[in-house]
Amino acid sequence: MLHNDIVKNEYMLNVYNKLNERYETQPEFLQSVYEVFQSLEPLIDNHPIYQREGVLERIVEPERIIKFKVEWIDDNNQVQINHGYRVQFNSAIGPYKGGLRFHPSVNESILKFLGFEQIFKNSLTGLSLGGGKGGSDFNPKGKSDREVMRFCQAFMTELSKHIGADTDVPAGDIGVGGREIGYLFGQYKKLRNEFTGVLTGKGLSFGGSLVRTEATGYGLCYYAEEMLNARGDSLKGKVITISGSGNVAIYANEKATQLGAKVVAMSDSNGYIYDKDGIDVSIIKEIKEVKRERIHTYLNYRPNAEYHEGWKGIWSIPVDIILPCATQNEIDEETAKKIVENGVKVIAEGSNMPTTPEAIEVFKQAGLLFAPSKAANAGGVATSGLEMSQDSIRLSWTFEETDRRLKDIMKGIYQNCVDGAEEVNRPGDLVVGANVAGFKKVADAMIAQGI
Repeated sequence: MLHNDIVKNEYMLNVYNKLNERYETQPEFLQSVYEVFQSLEPLIDNHPIYQREGVLERIVEPERIIKFKVEWIDDNNQVQINHGYRVQFNSAIGPYKGGLRFHPSVNESILKFLGFEQIFKNSLTGLSLGGGKGGSDFNPKGKSDREVMRFCQAFMTELSKHIGADTDVPAGDIGVGGREIGYLFGQYKKLRNEFTGVLTGKGLSFGGSLVRTEATGYGLCYYAEEMLNARGDSLKGKVITISGSGNVAIYANEKATQLGAKVVAMSDSNGYIYDKDGIDVSIIKEIKEVKRERIHTYLNYRPNAEYHEGWKGIWSIPVDIILPCATQNEIDEETAKKIVENGVKVIAEGSNMPTTPEAIEVFKQAGLLFAPSKAANAGGVATSGLEMSQDSIRLSWTFEETDRRLKDIMKGIYQNCVDGAEEVNRPGDLVVGANVAGFKKVADAMIAQGI
């Protein structure tokens, strides 16, 4: 429940509490709405049109949820069944845009939370992109390439009925990398007999964009650098911990190192590594992108490093900056208190909603610089938008040109957050600023387009 000690606006309380009753079995989704609503009260108070037009009631409900059965055959010639989803949440400012996640944890609540966050993330980029998310409870880990191909073909056979370059443009997410996107795109092309930019994250040989692989991690560091620059500081010389070792974590490490920082710890779901001399990101790429091994094998290359079972221990390391890049809710209130005690000064979220609302409050009270995920990790979708632009004009930009555009977009996102916070008299609060700026653009578009 959203209590009046957090929000006093009766309209907001009623909308959230009705939503809580309706979706009480969807905690991740309710948490994402709760986090946004905490920021919006001054805006709603000052703009009664949002209540008159029922914007909150409308924006928290997806425009469409598609759920379907995925039948495929494994290498043992056995029939397997998974569930597929696409949550088309909001198209007020553009076609639905958001990733596909293949992971056993995928369910409607998680996809609705991700889709809801995506609305505001996409809005902050300044690009004409609506919000959506999708995926399946299929687990690509341990599957052969042929099994992954057959699953992706079966998944796209149904999904292709609901997406298109001007309707809904999916991308990758957890469990959906270049291999999966290739299979998905190939099946879409066969079914529709058209070569369009209906998926982003494609291979460079068939319409992909340079920097797309690196974009979320690079963008995270560009945002953190901008946040520090505003206070006369930078990433140079900083010691950093990054949770996770997937795409976002790897390229956050790469860019942070390029900007003069030293990353000393990374993790996977089993444990974490600590390398006081700085983690060699080329080894992590070899382990995770080529060999698809667990992170403890880093010690085979760097025997002086340490490996510790249990990934949560990574937050016990005293560093200057932490970049959570693993999964949702990895930092709770107690963990946040330990992080503050360890002298951390900056947190920038690379994964979606990795910090609980209670933990965010701990960081705010301690005066830490905090960059929320919907702003800080928007580099991925921003570069997806750039890929869509290149597909439309049948041109490819250089790595340097695309990277420059990404950096400029991240600077713009940071400024949007600053302006949003100042608009509601909460200067410096980037969480509030991101929610206000992201919401306002979408809400105004919804009102302009009617009901």
